[in-house]
Amino acid sequence: MRVLPTLALLAALVAPPALAADLTGRVVGITDGDTLTLLTPDRRQTRIRLAEIDTPERGQPYGSRAREALSGLAFGRPARVTVADTDRYGRTVGRVVVAGKDVNREMVRLGAAWVYRAYSRDPALPAVEAEARAARRGLWGLPEAERMPPWEWRRTPKTERPSEPAAARARRPASAPG
Repeated sequence: MRVLPTLALLAALVAPPALAADLTGRVVGITDGDTLTLLTPDRRQTRIRLAEIDTPERGQPYGSRAREALSGLAFGRPARVTVADTDRYGRTVGRVVVAGKDVNREMVRLGAAWVYRAYSRDPALPAVEAEARAARRGLWGLPEAERMPPWEWRRTPKTERPSEPAAARARRPASAPG
């Protein structure tokens, strides 16, 4: 009879952190514009994929600048992550808040991210994206031929993809390791 409560406790202790409602810690790494590494108080590094948005990939126009934008908002700072899911790569997917600011939303507002409509549940995000587009902020200031949503860019053969200019790739910040 005591085996069942013991097994339940054991399962709770070894469950992945993505099953928790919130994670807190310090942002210690920026992989790209929509993925960061959170160091939790118990010294666990957790890769976090920002929910509901998608940013240009490395090598894609605006990819380096999207990474720089996320770094500027979050790198080295305390953060709270409201966990939504775990993706197919094992990353925790969630909304990230730093200093009271919704980082996911801010990336869209800055024009550093698209709303990932296939996964977005926030009805306000498309309006934020429309405002950034109208103001030609961030990637919306690029020539239209260079503004390919990342989900389309990933499906496009490499020989047909627009690529990030070498000058933009050279500006990657050294302070935010990927």
